[in-house]
Amino acid sequence: MGVKKGKIVIVGTGYVGSTLAYSLIQRALVEEIVLIDVNRAKAEGEAMDLNHSLPFVRPVTVRVGDFRDCDDAAVVVITAGVAQKPGETRLDLAARNFAVYRQIIPEIVAGGTEAVLLVATNPLDVMTYAAAKLGGLPHQRVIGSGTLLDSSRLRFLLSRHCGVDPANIHAYILGEHGDSEVPVWSAAHIAGISLDEYCAVCGHNCGRTMRDEIFAQVREAAYEIIARKGATYYAIGLALVRILSAVLRDEHSLLTVSSVLHGEYGLQDVALSVPTIVGRRGVEKVVPIPLAPEEIEGLRRSAGVIRGVIEGIGLG
Repeated sequence: MGVKKGKIVIVGTGYVGSTLAYSLIQRALVEEIVLIDVNRAKAEGEAMDLNHSLPFVRPVTVRVGDFRDCDDAAVVVITAGVAQKPGETRLDLAARNFAVYRQIIPEIVAGGTEAVLLVATNPLDVMTYAAAKLGGLPHQRVIGSGTLLDSSRLRFLLSRHCGVDPANIHAYILGEHGDSEVPVWSAAHIAGISLDEYCAVCGHNCGRTMRDEIFAQVREAAYEIIARKGATYYAIGLALVRILSAVLRDEHSLLTVSSVLHGEYGLQDVALSVPTIVGRRGVEKVVPIPLAPEEIEGLRRSAGVIRGVIEGIGLG
C-alpha cells in the first residue's frame, strides 16, 4: 500500500496527543490528522474542538479513525499509555505501558504500514524498544522523542544563565529520557564557541557547581511540572512537531531521538538517545560525536538502566 505523505495518525488523545494535534494544525505541515483513542468519544470531542478552529488556519482534515488508517499514513505517533503520577518515575510505568503496547502495536502494523512510528509514551526508551520488537519493523522506522525535550530544557536554562538566545546555544542530553540521562558538556557551544571558552569571558559564574545545578533542573523538570499541574504536554508537543517536520520534509536534521542501537557508541540492542540524522525514512544515521570519558561511561550506565527495565518486563 502506498503512503500518503501528508497524513499522520495520532494514537492516544490525552494531553500530549491533543496538544500535538493542536500544534500541527497551526504549522501547515500535514494535510490530514487522524485521531485514535480507546475512548472514542474523547477522540471525537478533540476532533470537533480542533475542527472549529480551522477557519483560522490553513486547510487540514482532522477526523477520528481506526487502526486501518495507519496502513497508508506517513507517520504514526503513539502517545497512548498510562500517565506518570506525582512521585512516580518514568521507569515505574514500564509494565503497565508495555501491556498497552502489546495490544496496540500489532493493530498498527497489521495492514502492512510503511509509516515511521514515532513513540512518545513513557518510559520512552523502553517503549521505543518495545514498539520496534513488537512491530517487527526495520529499526530505522521506529524512533522515540528521546532526549530532544531534555536537550531543549538544557538550552533554555543555559540561555537564561548566559543571557544568550537559546537558538544560538547547542547542547545535548543523551541516554535515557529519565533519571540516568547524561549532559554532554564537552560538546556544548555558544555561537560556535565551546562552553568552556565562552564561560571564561562571559562574566558569569560558570563553574562546575553552576553546571551541576542546571543539569539537576533539567533532570527534575518533569517531576516539578507534574507536581504543580499534573502533566507535561506543551514542550513535548512542540518537540514532536520538530521530529515530524524532519521526517515529513526529509530534512536530514540532527536530533537527539531514541532508537535501537546496533553497535553505535559500543551499545547493542538497547534504545536510547544519541545524535541522529532524521529524515523521511526515520533514522538515517547515528552520528558518533566525540565524548569525554566520563560521558561515555555515563551513557553506558544509562544503557544498563534501560536494559534492566527491558529485561524486567520480560521483553529482552
